[in-house]
Amino acid sequence: MSFASFGEFLAMGSHGPYVWTAYAISLLVLALNLVLPLRVRRSYLQGEARRLRREEQK
Repeated sequence: MSFASFGEFLAMGSHGPYVWTAYAISLLVLALNLVLPLRVRRSYLQGEARRLRREEQK
């Protein structure tokens, strides 16, 4: 499928809002799949470091 202009490409034959929303949601999910586990891991490691410091003080 070829488009005569960039505007037609963005409109995707009147399916543009659906297509671009689907791409945006997919990219958001991929980004969350990268970011959330990193945040959970950092939180876990910080909690373990706090726990170890408390145990050393006892």
